Amino acid sequence: MSIVSEYEYRGRRYLSLGIAAAGEPQTLHLLPEGGLRAALLSDDAPAALAAATAAAPSLTVTAGDPELRPLPPLLPADSGTALVSGFLGTHKSKEAAIVSYDGKPPVPKWFFKGIGSWLRTPGTPLVVPAEPIWLIEEAEMLLVYVNDEQGVPHYVGYSFGNDLCDIGLHRIDPSYTPSGKLCDTAVSPYLFLGEPPKAATGKVTIERGGAAAWEGKFDCGADALWFKVEDLAARAFSFPALCRPGLVNYLLTGADLSSFHDGFQLQDGDRLVIEVTSHGAVLSNTVQYGGTASAA
Repeated sequence: MSIVSEYEYRGRRYLSLGIAAAGEPQTLHLLPEGGLRAALLSDDAPAALAAATAAAPSLTVTAGDPELRPLPPLLPADSGTALVSGFLGTHKSKEAAIVSYDGKPPVPKWFFKGIGSWLRTPGTPLVVPAEPIWLIEEAEMLLVYVNDEQGVPHYVGYSFGNDLCDIGLHRIDPSYTPSGKLCDTAVSPYLFLGEPPKAATGKVTIERGGAAAWEGKFDCGADALWFKVEDLAARAFSFPALCRPGLVNYLLTGADLSSFHDGFQLQDGDRLVIEVTSHGAVLSNTVQYGGTASAA
């Protein structure tokens, strides 16, 4: 399995291969702007990536160096050319909420989440509105697509995210769901090259006051979904707005279980740790209430 990630280090953007544990040596490759995108869109992406990194200037740092700032996978310098969206109720565990209409097959429920600059990597706070009703963490598989110059989307790999949102608004009225989704989204910096995994398992730990307040397991792999991955993608790219030339699309594929299903409520300052143990990826972020509280 090939894994790539990008970092900003002393004002420049670098590519790294694999996952280096904190304290271990980590090699950074200085690819030209757009170099990673070009390699992944080639007919033989692994070979193009190997050639690009072999030819690029490189340096070695220590993994976990505070000057290393991880970046969301393939995030363009102009973050307005990246879109974050996803789907509701996609898992087999939520089959009761998957309904057909007029005798036709069920249609995946797509939602808008934000633009690329709204993504947050591990270690940064996840800012939510000042007065959330009931926040919910959602450990999800995230698919990454890059549109070519003709606007044709090309799948380049997958990662993992935390679709933090206010499910309390949805429970008041589903019409409030779009505004409930307007919370920061965490994403792993690691882009896994290859087909979406059938299983992607791990554990969520919610820490409060330095101690574990809730723990739960999850599976966000393709086999846990009621919908096929290709049907989710087909639904997303049926919208012309998602097929604009050069756009990077991050598609969240849904979550099976969360702390909400145990009646647990997130609070300001809670630390969310999502360990995708099957893939060696960890997302750790703190919830931060923001904005301005209403007069009410």
